[in-house]
Amino acid sequence: MQLWVGLGNPGAQYALHRHNVGFMAVDTIAEVHGFDPWKKQFRGWTAQGRIGTARILLLKPATFMNDSGVSVREAMGFYKLDLAALTAFHDELDLAPFKVKVKTGGGAAGHNGLRSIDAHLGQDYRRVRLGIGHPGHKDRVTGHVLGNYAKAEMDPLADMLGAVAAEAPRLAAGEDVRFMNDVALRLA
Repeated sequence: MQLWVGLGNPGAQYALHRHNVGFMAVDTIAEVHGFDPWKKQFRGWTAQGRIGTARILLLKPATFMNDSGVSVREAMGFYKLDLAALTAFHDELDLAPFKVKVKTGGGAAGHNGLRSIDAHLGQDYRRVRLGIGHPGHKDRVTGHVLGNYAKAEMDPLADMLGAVAAEAPRLAAGEDVRFMNDVALRLA
């Protein structure tokens, strides 16, 4: 089994924040791949399904971003998974809007959701970095990250989320480079 965690904050007021693009990604994957309905579990919401031959548990922590690691640790412990089974989908300031990159390990780069997972479990897990772009000045970062996507961004956002979901079988198979290439081709 693999655990794919979308990082975000619970509640309707946060639904369209750039910081919630991780939630949006796993919601889209669940929908496109016909996962079971979401249920409350592990201080969050989970949905189970299969992508290719891989059994996937999607998780959206309801602990708020800064405590995401608590929810992730509970799910990992319950299923006795190691860090190789974990993938986190998260917003990435240092990537152009709607670009998608995958990496394993590394620092949190100021991302409190990643920082929380790192603190509870370590850093050697796969991250799907969903670009939100940098607002240009550090004083504007919080407002940018915690701001809603603009109306003009909705179509490119939907395209990116659709591409991530469509190419999820590559991720499930561990073909990270092929996943990135195929997502980029869909968005070209």
